Amino acid sequence: MTVGTVARERIERLDRIWEERPGFTGWLTTTDHKRIGILYLATSLAFFAAGGVEALMMRSQLAEPNERVLSPGTYDQLMTMHGVTMIFLFVIPLSIGFFGNYLVPLMIGARDMAFPRMNALSYWLFLGSGILLYAGLLLGHGPDAGWFDYVPLASRKYSPGPGIDFYALGLILNGMSSTAAAANFLVTIFRLRAPGMSLNRMPLFCFAILATSFSLVFALPALTTDLVFLELSRKFGLHFFDVGRGGDPLLWQDLFWIFGHPEVYIIVLPAFGIATSVIPTFTRRRMAAFPLVALAELLVAFIGFGVWVHHMFATGLPEIALIFFAAASLIIVIPSGIQIFAWCMTMVTGKPEFRTPLLFIVGFILFFVFGGLSGIMLAAVPFDQQVTDTYFVVAHFHYVIWGAAVFPLLGGLYYWFPKVTGRMYHERLGQTTFWLVFIGTNVTFFPMHISGMLGMPRRVWTYPSALGWGPENLVSTAGAFFLTGGLVLLAANLVVSAWRGPAAGADPFGGATLEWTTSSPPPAYNFAVIPKVTSAYPAWDEEDRQTDAGRLERGELVLEQGHRTPGTTPVDGHLGEILEMPSESPWPFVLGALATIGFAFIIANHLVMAASTFGLGAVVLAAWHWKEPEEA
Repeated sequence: MTVGTVARERIERLDRIWEERPGFTGWLTTTDHKRIGILYLATSLAFFAAGGVEALMMRSQLAEPNERVLSPGTYDQLMTMHGVTMIFLFVIPLSIGFFGNYLVPLMIGARDMAFPRMNALSYWLFLGSGILLYAGLLLGHGPDAGWFDYVPLASRKYSPGPGIDFYALGLILNGMSSTAAAANFLVTIFRLRAPGMSLNRMPLFCFAILATSFSLVFALPALTTDLVFLELSRKFGLHFFDVGRGGDPLLWQDLFWIFGHPEVYIIVLPAFGIATSVIPTFTRRRMAAFPLVALAELLVAFIGFGVWVHHMFATGLPEIALIFFAAASLIIVIPSGIQIFAWCMTMVTGKPEFRTPLLFIVGFILFFVFGGLSGIMLAAVPFDQQVTDTYFVVAHFHYVIWGAAVFPLLGGLYYWFPKVTGRMYHERLGQTTFWLVFIGTNVTFFPMHISGMLGMPRRVWTYPSALGWGPENLVSTAGAFFLTGGLVLLAANLVVSAWRGPAAGADPFGGATLEWTTSSPPPAYNFAVIPKVTSAYPAWDEEDRQTDAGRLERGELVLEQGHRTPGTTPVDGHLGEILEMPSESPWPFVLGALATIGFAFIIANHLVMAASTFGLGAVVLAAWHWKEPEEA
């Protein structure tokens, strides 16, 4: 847009106020939600690579009967770390940490998250948790009781080394990170939406993040309590799970799955949000049944809290309890079905252009339907009791978690790649990548249904040839390497395109939401003028596609006097107060580092040193809340 002298001066002042330090120091002290999102992206992809290597090593061990590629102890550690990595260090950090952090403020027309420094702290705690978990593995003391860490296998008697301590304290740290991030999203979405963006005009992606954040806030305390009980049992000999001393091992399962089944929807809900962003753009049609889809996203999160015994049908609980939870497991199909029909109706009634992001979303829908069908089978108590702890459950889980959660994340990486980098990816290579990953996923995980029906138990290290599981395992292993090839090609496409791809412009796809109305990549302050919204698809409505030149000249919601963003009312989005936002700071990094070091001292049984480290952390907190310097 053409701007006058006054407008240029306002933009220059915004640039000066919001600019952060260059270089490595700038990344350590950043509070910019976009840079924090990129940190989450890089870190979660690094952990994804580690989890993928672990999966390939396990598949190599299981490729043929009586293999000796790995020792039993090494296999147990890799199997545990693969699950922990993919769930806690990859899918959630990528979906919430990257997509949520980078996009939510842009989609709602804000300049940052509600609590920028807490946002930075959540990243450094996440990084610390990953370092703790992998430190145990690299030292030869990785956790070895499975990603759900059932007792008594996780007790000191059966796992005497520090591996389970790395697991417990690493995930407590990870839970602190996720809780801080979720609380931040809740306040940001309710209080920092652009003027005019009432809840019924908020993007469906933001509804998905909202539902995910509520789930995290209410689900994580159960897991944290469980981990604290476990660590107290291991360190001080308490008996929360010891039947002989009045405890109960099922207490671990109850508390874990109160978190664990909502966790499935915590993983899948952001994928739903990505689908509702990609489909309208590439079909040139607004999402069908918009209010119902928004409500369905919230209902999925709510009903997910009533399904946890779904994972405990073979534990001897009373039949009446099993029937109740089986019914809840079936009811959750309803809001999921609403979204599937809305996605399909939007594509059928629109004019779909099957570019790479939409291909991944179509693949996601197919995997979600197939994984949902096997999930309905597992909701039937007699069938579940027959296939519990077999590879049938592993197959179902991976169709849902990999096919229905990761596929939209891969599609989202392609979709928002131009916005983050300012460059376009290679389209033909992107479509080739989709087919390689789609075929590889089916070849890897579908045979597991068959081996599970043949009785192959999960978590098994090896098996004799007489059991007849060899062909299915060999096919799954070949598929895993084929899938890896597709993922390597995907990474190469995006990495090379980030440096050499053609310039993308602000809106290469004709997107419908506010992030496509600013430059690619966005400036540090996101919008020179805070948008005003009258529609759920502001980039497609003439009334909302107003030029900013006049408002910029008049200084209307430019807010160039400091680190500022407008606050609005929670429901209607009416303009309220103007909020002062904190700027870059070293304290989140320092506090995150101290928390990680303190937990490491606990694992090493240096409790005095741990207490001293946490005391130093209290001093850092005081410095954190010291008076802000005046803006330049």
